Amino acid sequence: MSDKPTNEDFLQQADPMRRELLAHCYRMTGSVHDAEDLVQETYLKAWRAYDGFEGRSSLRTWMYRIATTTCLTALESRGRRLLPSGLGAPSAEASAPLAQDHEVPWLEPVPDALAGVAGDDPATIVTARESIRLALVAALQHLPPRQRAVLILRDVLRWKAAEVAEAVGVSTAAVNSILQRARAQLSERSPSLDDPVEPLTAEQQVLLDRYVAAFENYDVDDLVHLFTKDAIWEMPPFTGWYQGPESIAELTRTQCPAERAGDLKLVPTAANGQPAFAVYLREDGGYRQFAIMVLTLSGGAIRHVGMFFEEGLFEIFGLPAALAPQASATK
Repeated sequence: MSDKPTNEDFLQQADPMRRELLAHCYRMTGSVHDAEDLVQETYLKAWRAYDGFEGRSSLRTWMYRIATTTCLTALESRGRRLLPSGLGAPSAEASAPLAQDHEVPWLEPVPDALAGVAGDDPATIVTARESIRLALVAALQHLPPRQRAVLILRDVLRWKAAEVAEAVGVSTAAVNSILQRARAQLSERSPSLDDPVEPLTAEQQVLLDRYVAAFENYDVDDLVHLFTKDAIWEMPPFTGWYQGPESIAELTRTQCPAERAGDLKLVPTAANGQPAFAVYLREDGGYRQFAIMVLTLSGGAIRHVGMFFEEGLFEIFGLPAALAPQASATK
Protein backbone atom coordinates (compact mmCIF):
# COMPACT_ATOMS: atom_id res chain seq x y z
CA MET A 1 0.00 0.00 0.00
CA SER A 2 1.34 3.45 -0.94
CA ASP A 3 2.12 6.01 1.77
CA LYS A 4 1.68 8.83 -0.71
CA PRO A 5 -0.62 11.52 0.70
CA THR A 6 -4.13 11.62 -0.73
CA ASN A 7 -6.52 14.46 -1.38
CA GLU A 8 -8.66 13.12 1.46
CA ASP A 9 -5.66 13.57 3.78
CA PHE A 10 -5.34 17.14 2.57
CA LEU A 11 -8.96 18.03 3.26
CA GLN A 12 -8.81 16.56 6.76
CA GLN A 13 -5.62 18.41 7.68
CA ALA A 14 -6.24 21.72 5.89
CA ASP A 15 -9.87 22.41 6.71
CA PRO A 16 -9.15 23.62 10.30
CA MET A 17 -6.91 26.36 8.82
CA ARG A 18 -9.71 27.99 6.85
CA ARG A 19 -10.47 30.84 9.26
CA GLU A 20 -6.88 31.83 9.88
CA LEU A 21 -6.24 31.82 6.13
CA LEU A 22 -9.28 34.03 5.65
CA ALA A 23 -7.83 36.45 8.20
CA HIS A 24 -4.54 36.42 6.27
CA CYS A 25 -6.27 37.17 2.97
CA TYR A 26 -8.34 39.87 4.69
CA ARG A 27 -5.21 41.61 5.99
CA MET A 28 -3.82 41.49 2.47
CA THR A 29 -6.93 42.78 0.69
CA GLY A 30 -9.01 44.72 3.22
CA SER A 31 -12.14 42.99 1.91
CA VAL A 32 -14.00 40.12 3.53
CA HIS A 33 -15.69 39.35 0.19
CA ASP A 34 -12.35 39.16 -1.63
CA ALA A 35 -10.83 37.18 1.23
CA GLU A 36 -13.53 34.51 1.03
CA ASP A 37 -13.00 34.16 -2.74
CA LEU A 38 -9.22 33.99 -2.36
CA VAL A 39 -9.42 31.35 0.35
CA GLN A 40 -11.57 29.25 -1.94
CA GLU A 41 -9.02 29.70 -4.72
CA THR A 42 -6.20 28.81 -2.32
CA TYR A 43 -7.86 25.55 -1.32
CA LEU A 44 -8.57 24.64 -4.92
CA LYS A 45 -4.93 25.25 -5.92
CA ALA A 46 -3.64 23.33 -2.89
CA TRP A 47 -5.99 20.39 -3.49
CA ARG A 48 -4.85 20.12 -7.09
CA ALA A 49 -1.17 20.33 -6.11
CA TYR A 50 -1.26 18.16 -2.98
CA ASP A 51 0.04 15.06 -4.72
CA GLY A 52 3.29 16.96 -5.19
CA PHE A 53 3.54 18.21 -1.60
CA GLU A 54 6.79 16.72 -0.29
CA GLY A 55 6.57 17.91 3.31
CA ARG A 56 9.73 20.04 3.19
CA SER A 57 7.72 22.62 5.14
CA SER A 58 4.65 22.22 7.32
CA LEU A 59 1.27 22.04 5.60
CA ARG A 60 0.35 25.35 7.27
CA THR A 61 3.39 27.09 5.82
CA TRP A 62 2.64 25.60 2.41
CA MET A 63 -0.96 26.80 2.57
CA TYR A 64 0.05 30.31 3.62
CA ARG A 65 2.54 30.42 0.75
CA ILE A 66 -0.20 29.55 -1.73
CA ALA A 67 -2.59 32.04 -0.13
CA THR A 68 0.02 34.80 -0.26
CA THR A 69 0.87 34.31 -3.93
CA THR A 70 -2.86 34.08 -4.73
CA CYS A 71 -3.45 37.41 -2.99
CA LEU A 72 -0.48 39.06 -4.69
CA THR A 73 -1.72 37.95 -8.10
CA ALA A 74 -5.22 39.25 -7.36
CA LEU A 75 -3.90 42.59 -6.09
CA GLU A 76 -2.10 43.24 -9.39
CA SER A 77 -5.45 44.20 -10.91
CA ARG A 78 -7.26 45.65 -7.89
CA GLY A 79 -7.14 49.06 -6.26
CA ARG A 80 -6.28 49.37 -2.60
CA ARG A 81 -9.13 49.39 -0.10
CA LEU A 82 -9.53 52.69 1.74
CA LEU A 83 -11.54 54.49 4.37
CA PRO A 84 -12.73 58.06 3.60
CA SER A 85 -9.98 59.54 5.79
CA GLY A 86 -7.44 57.78 3.55
CA LEU A 87 -8.52 59.66 0.42
CA GLY A 88 -6.40 62.67 1.34
CA ALA A 89 -9.18 65.25 1.75
CA PRO A 90 -9.58 67.28 4.96
CA SER A 91 -12.40 66.53 7.40
CA ALA A 92 -15.80 67.54 6.04
CA GLU A 93 -18.42 69.97 7.30
CA ALA A 94 -21.10 67.99 9.09
CA SER A 95 -23.99 70.01 7.64
CA ALA A 96 -22.72 69.84 4.03
CA PRO A 97 -24.54 67.53 1.59
CA LEU A 98 -23.29 63.95 1.68
CA ALA A 99 -21.44 62.63 -1.37
CA GLN A 100 -21.13 58.97 -2.26
CA ASP A 101 -18.59 57.22 -4.47
CA HIS A 102 -19.32 53.62 -5.35
CA GLU A 103 -16.29 53.42 -7.64
CA VAL A 104 -13.84 53.51 -4.72
CA PRO A 105 -12.96 50.00 -3.45
CA TRP A 106 -13.80 50.70 0.18
CA LEU A 107 -12.32 48.86 3.15
CA GLU A 108 -14.72 46.33 4.73
CA PRO A 109 -15.01 45.03 8.29
CA VAL A 110 -14.59 41.33 9.03
CA PRO A 111 -16.67 39.37 11.57
CA ASP A 112 -14.64 37.98 14.46
CA ALA A 113 -16.24 34.58 13.93
CA LEU A 114 -15.04 34.36 10.31
CA ALA A 115 -11.53 35.53 11.16
CA GLY A 116 -11.09 33.01 13.95
CA VAL A 117 -10.82 35.44 16.88
CA ALA A 118 -14.20 34.74 18.49
CA GLY A 119 -14.43 32.84 21.75
CA ASP A 120 -11.78 30.21 22.46
CA ASP A 121 -10.96 29.38 18.86
CA PRO A 122 -7.43 27.84 18.80
CA ALA A 123 -6.63 29.75 15.61
CA THR A 124 -6.54 32.87 17.79
CA ILE A 125 -2.89 31.98 18.47
CA VAL A 126 -2.10 32.88 14.86
CA THR A 127 -5.00 35.20 14.11
CA ALA A 128 -4.38 37.68 16.91
CA ARG A 129 -6.99 40.37 17.44
CA GLU A 130 -4.29 43.01 17.16
CA SER A 131 -3.56 42.04 13.56
CA ILE A 132 -7.10 42.54 12.22
CA ARG A 133 -7.88 45.86 13.94
CA LEU A 134 -9.66 48.19 11.57
CA ALA A 135 -7.04 50.96 11.81
CA LEU A 136 -4.19 48.54 11.21
CA VAL A 137 -5.82 46.85 8.22
CA ALA A 138 -6.59 50.31 6.80
CA ALA A 139 -2.95 51.33 7.24
CA LEU A 140 -1.72 48.10 5.62
CA GLN A 141 -3.66 48.96 2.46
CA HIS A 142 -1.39 51.98 1.92
CA LEU A 143 1.61 49.67 1.50
CA PRO A 144 2.42 48.18 -1.91
CA PRO A 145 1.17 44.58 -1.99
CA ARG A 146 4.61 42.95 -1.72
CA GLN A 147 5.55 45.17 1.22
CA ARG A 148 2.22 44.28 2.80
CA ALA A 149 2.90 40.56 2.37
CA VAL A 150 6.42 40.75 3.79
CA LEU A 151 5.28 42.76 6.81
CA ILE A 152 2.42 40.37 7.56
CA LEU A 153 4.51 37.23 7.16
CA ARG A 154 7.39 38.57 9.24
CA ASP A 155 5.68 40.63 11.94
CA VAL A 156 2.27 38.94 12.26
CA LEU A 157 3.04 35.30 11.48
CA ARG A 158 6.67 35.53 12.66
CA TRP A 159 8.13 33.71 9.68
CA LYS A 160 11.87 33.59 9.15
CA ALA A 161 13.25 35.86 6.44
CA ALA A 162 14.19 32.85 4.28
CA GLU A 163 10.62 31.51 4.44
CA VAL A 164 9.23 34.91 3.46
CA ALA A 165 11.70 35.16 0.60
CA GLU A 166 10.47 31.87 -0.84
CA ALA A 167 6.82 32.89 -0.41
CA VAL A 168 7.09 36.23 -2.21
CA GLY A 169 9.80 35.33 -4.70
CA VAL A 170 12.68 37.57 -3.61
CA SER A 171 16.05 37.14 -1.93
CA THR A 172 16.47 37.10 1.86
CA ALA A 173 18.36 40.39 1.64
CA ALA A 174 15.47 41.90 -0.29
CA VAL A 175 13.03 40.73 2.39
CA ASN A 176 14.95 42.63 5.05
CA SER A 177 15.03 45.77 2.90
CA ILE A 178 11.32 45.54 2.04
CA LEU A 179 10.46 44.95 5.70
CA GLN A 180 12.39 48.02 6.80
CA ARG A 181 10.54 50.22 4.30
CA ALA A 182 7.17 48.72 5.23
CA ARG A 183 7.72 49.29 8.94
CA ALA A 184 8.75 52.89 8.30
CA GLN A 185 5.66 53.60 6.22
CA LEU A 186 3.35 51.92 8.71
CA SER A 187 4.80 53.91 11.61
CA GLU A 188 3.80 57.13 9.84
CA ARG A 189 0.16 56.05 10.05
CA SER A 190 0.35 55.40 13.81
CA PRO A 191 -1.05 51.85 14.27
CA SER A 192 1.46 49.41 15.68
CA LEU A 193 1.37 45.64 15.55
CA ASP A 194 2.53 45.70 19.16
CA ASP A 195 -0.46 47.69 20.45
CA PRO A 196 -2.43 45.28 22.65
CA VAL A 197 -6.17 44.77 22.32
CA GLU A 198 -7.32 44.39 25.90
CA PRO A 199 -10.63 42.87 27.04
CA LEU A 200 -13.34 45.43 27.67
CA THR A 201 -13.24 46.96 31.12
CA ALA A 202 -16.36 47.51 33.22
CA GLU A 203 -16.04 51.23 32.45
CA GLN A 204 -15.94 50.57 28.71
CA GLN A 205 -18.98 48.30 28.89
CA VAL A 206 -20.88 51.12 30.60
CA LEU A 207 -19.68 53.42 27.81
CA LEU A 208 -21.04 51.04 25.15
CA ASP A 209 -24.36 50.77 26.99
CA ARG A 210 -24.61 54.58 27.05
CA TYR A 211 -23.75 54.69 23.36
CA VAL A 212 -26.52 52.26 22.47
CA ALA A 213 -29.01 54.14 24.66
CA ALA A 214 -28.04 57.49 23.12
CA PHE A 215 -28.67 56.20 19.59
CA GLU A 216 -31.84 54.31 20.37
CA ASN A 217 -33.25 57.27 22.33
CA TYR A 218 -31.96 59.78 19.74
CA ASP A 219 -30.18 61.60 22.56
CA VAL A 220 -27.54 63.59 20.67
CA ASP A 221 -26.76 65.68 23.75
CA ASP A 222 -25.56 62.57 25.58
CA LEU A 223 -23.83 61.16 22.50
CA VAL A 224 -21.47 64.13 22.29
CA HIS A 225 -19.94 63.28 25.68
CA LEU A 226 -18.87 59.76 24.66
CA PHE A 227 -16.09 60.63 22.19
CA THR A 228 -12.47 61.67 22.55
CA LYS A 229 -11.64 65.24 21.51
CA ASP A 230 -10.09 64.05 18.24
CA ALA A 231 -12.60 61.26 17.50
CA ILE A 232 -13.22 60.41 13.85
CA TRP A 233 -16.45 59.24 12.24
CA GLU A 234 -16.47 57.84 8.70
CA MET A 235 -19.02 55.89 6.74
CA PRO A 236 -18.15 54.50 3.30
CA PRO A 237 -19.40 54.78 0.57
CA PHE A 238 -19.86 58.39 1.71
CA THR A 239 -16.59 60.17 0.99
CA GLY A 240 -16.58 62.63 3.87
CA TRP A 241 -15.07 62.03 7.28
CA TYR A 242 -15.79 63.99 10.42
CA GLN A 243 -13.61 64.87 13.39
CA GLY A 244 -14.49 65.94 16.90
CA PRO A 245 -17.55 65.31 19.11
CA GLU A 246 -19.42 68.45 18.04
CA SER A 247 -18.98 67.64 14.35
CA ILE A 248 -20.18 64.06 14.93
CA ALA A 249 -23.18 65.35 16.88
CA GLU A 250 -24.05 67.84 14.13
CA LEU A 251 -23.75 65.07 11.55
CA THR A 252 -26.19 62.98 13.57
CA ARG A 253 -28.66 65.85 13.89
CA THR A 254 -28.60 66.88 10.23
CA GLN A 255 -27.82 63.73 8.23
CA CYS A 256 -29.07 60.74 10.19
CA PRO A 257 -32.40 59.42 8.85
CA ALA A 258 -33.56 58.82 12.45
CA GLU A 259 -35.77 61.62 13.72
CA ARG A 260 -36.95 60.45 17.14
CA ALA A 261 -36.44 57.85 19.85
CA GLY A 262 -37.06 54.33 18.65
CA ASP A 263 -36.10 54.94 15.02
CA LEU A 264 -32.85 52.97 15.42
CA LYS A 265 -32.03 49.63 17.02
CA LEU A 266 -28.44 48.54 17.72
CA VAL A 267 -27.66 44.83 17.97
CA PRO A 268 -24.25 43.87 19.41
CA THR A 269 -21.83 41.98 17.21
CA ALA A 270 -18.02 41.81 16.92
CA ALA A 271 -15.76 42.86 14.06
CA ASN A 272 -12.00 43.25 13.65
CA GLY A 273 -11.49 42.20 17.27
CA GLN A 274 -13.45 45.30 18.33
CA PRO A 275 -16.92 46.10 19.64
CA ALA A 276 -19.43 46.50 16.85
CA PHE A 277 -23.15 46.91 16.28
CA ALA A 278 -25.60 46.07 13.56
CA VAL A 279 -27.77 49.14 13.07
CA TYR A 280 -31.40 48.77 12.02
CA LEU A 281 -33.69 51.61 10.89
CA ARG A 282 -37.42 51.69 11.56
CA GLU A 283 -39.50 51.11 8.46
CA ASP A 284 -43.08 49.92 7.87
CA GLY A 285 -43.64 48.90 11.46
CA GLY A 286 -40.43 46.91 11.77
CA TYR A 287 -36.71 47.53 11.35
CA ARG A 288 -34.60 46.97 8.24
CA GLN A 289 -30.86 46.51 7.99
CA PHE A 290 -29.03 49.82 7.79
CA ALA A 291 -25.30 49.63 8.63
CA ILE A 292 -22.54 47.79 10.47
CA MET A 293 -20.82 50.06 12.98
CA VAL A 294 -17.31 49.24 14.29
CA LEU A 295 -15.99 51.15 17.32
CA THR A 296 -12.44 51.86 18.43
CA LEU A 297 -12.15 52.73 22.11
CA SER A 298 -9.48 54.72 23.90
CA GLY A 299 -9.69 54.38 27.65
CA GLY A 300 -13.18 55.43 28.65
CA ALA A 301 -14.15 57.12 25.36
CA ILE A 302 -14.75 56.35 21.70
CA ARG A 303 -11.91 57.31 19.36
CA HIS A 304 -13.20 56.12 16.01
CA VAL A 305 -16.43 54.91 14.43
CA GLY A 306 -16.51 53.19 11.07
CA MET A 307 -20.06 52.84 9.76
CA PHE A 308 -20.37 50.53 6.76
CA PHE A 309 -23.46 50.70 4.60
CA GLU A 310 -22.92 47.70 2.34
CA GLU A 311 -26.02 45.60 2.90
CA GLY A 312 -24.27 42.38 1.89
CA LEU A 313 -22.32 42.58 5.14
CA PHE A 314 -25.37 41.60 7.20
CA GLU A 315 -25.45 38.16 5.62
CA ILE A 316 -21.71 37.72 6.11
CA PHE A 317 -22.11 38.66 9.79
CA GLY A 318 -24.92 36.12 10.14
CA LEU A 319 -27.40 38.87 10.96
CA PRO A 320 -31.07 39.08 9.95
CA ALA A 321 -32.09 41.55 7.26
CA ALA A 322 -34.96 42.78 9.42
CA LEU A 323 -36.09 42.89 13.05
CA ALA A 324 -39.54 42.68 14.52
CA PRO A 325 -40.75 45.91 16.19
CA GLN A 326 -40.16 44.49 19.68
CA ALA A 327 -36.50 43.53 19.02
CA SER A 328 -33.98 45.51 21.00
CA ALA A 329 -30.27 45.37 21.79
CA THR A 330 -30.83 46.71 25.31
CA LYS A 331 -33.04 44.01 26.80
